[in-house]
Amino acid sequence: MQELLAKIGSSEAGKALSKLGSSKGGKARKNVLSKQQRSEIAQRAAQARWGESKILMETHSGNLRIGEIELPCAVLEDGTRVFSRSGFLRAIGRRGGAKSEGREASLFNMPVFLAASNLLPFISKELIENSVPIEYKTKKGVKAYGYRVTILPKVCNVFLDAKFNNAIHRGQIHIAERCKILNDGFSTVGVVALVDEATGYQDVRDRQALQAILDAFLRKELAAWASRFPNEFYEQLFRLRKWDWESKSGRRPRQAGKDTKNIVYARLAPGILEELEKKNPPNENWRRKARHHQWLTEDIGHPALAQHIHAVMALMRVAKDWDQFKEMLDQAFPKRGDTLQLPFMANPTSS
Repeated sequence: MQELLAKIGSSEAGKALSKLGSSKGGKARKNVLSKQQRSEIAQRAAQARWGESKILMETHSGNLRIGEIELPCAVLEDGTRVFSRSGFLRAIGRRGGAKSEGREASLFNMPVFLAASNLLPFISKELIENSVPIEYKTKKGVKAYGYRVTILPKVCNVFLDAKFNNAIHRGQIHIAERCKILNDGFSTVGVVALVDEATGYQDVRDRQALQAILDAFLRKELAAWASRFPNEFYEQLFRLRKWDWESKSGRRPRQAGKDTKNIVYARLAPGILEELEKKNPPNENWRRKARHHQWLTEDIGHPALAQHIHAVMALMRVAKDWDQFKEMLDQAFPKRGDTLQLPFMANPTSS
C-alpha cells in the first residue's frame, strides 16, 4: 500500500493516507478521499497492472464444498488455480452491483464488490495486484473468467476487518457473515489437507469416500426383479437411434444395453458402473444373472435412478436425433468420476 501511495505523488489524498498509515485495521477513510481522488488512486493502480497475456486452457475442474457453499474451481495449463467468477460471487453472498462499481471499479480493474470506499483502508496492495479476473477456456473451448483461489481468503479478511472496525455498511453485513463461514472452512480444510498430504492419507481418504458412495447406492445381496425403466425410455431411445420399435416382443439390440450403461449407470454416481460390472458380470453368452438395477438400494439407489431416468427422458423428448441428445446429455449429466479420478469400464455388454 505504501508503494501505491508513493505513486499518487504529493496530492492531498496521498498525504492524508500516509498520515493514517497502511494497516488494514485502520479507520475508514471515506471522509478523507473524494470520488475524484479515489479514481486517481485507481488509475495509477491500473497502470501498474499486468500486460496482455496468453489465454490459458483449463486442464482440470471440479467443485470445492465448504459447508453448504459450493465453489466451482479449475486448474489452468500453467498450474494457476481459479474459482469461477460467478461461483466466487455466489460464495460470498454477492447480490447485484456495488453503488461505486461504475467507473471507479473499472479503473481499479478489480472485483466490483471491493470498490466501496469504506473497504479501501482494509485492501492490501497484494490483493489489488492479484484481483484481476483471469480469462481462460474450459475443456470444451468455452470462454470463462475466474479469480485466483488465493485471493478469496484475503477478500474475506477485508470484510471481516471492516466489520471488526465498525466500518461495514448494512448492505455488506451478509457478505461478512458468509466470509466468516468461508474463512473457518478454509482453516479447517487447509490443516486437514496438510496432515493428509504429510502422512499419505489422501489416497486412503479418496478410497473411503468412494466406498461410502458405493455402500449408499448398492446393496449387499441381489433384490427381486421389478421394472425400473419406463417403457418410454426405450421408445425414445429407439426413436433417437432410428431403430424399429417392437414393444410386444421386448427384444432389443445389444447396443441398447451399451446405451443404457452410458446414459444411466455411468452418470449416476462415481464408481457405480465399475462396481456393478464386478457384482453383475456377463457370462460367455453376454447375459447377466440379473439386471443392474437389482443391485441398487431402496432408500438411495432406486430414488436416484428414478430421478435420473425421468430427467434423461425430458432431454430425449426434445432432442431431434441421437447426436443432439448426446450433446445435451453430456452437458446436463457428465459422466461421474472426474472428481475422484476413477477409472470407468466401457465393457461392450448389455445391461
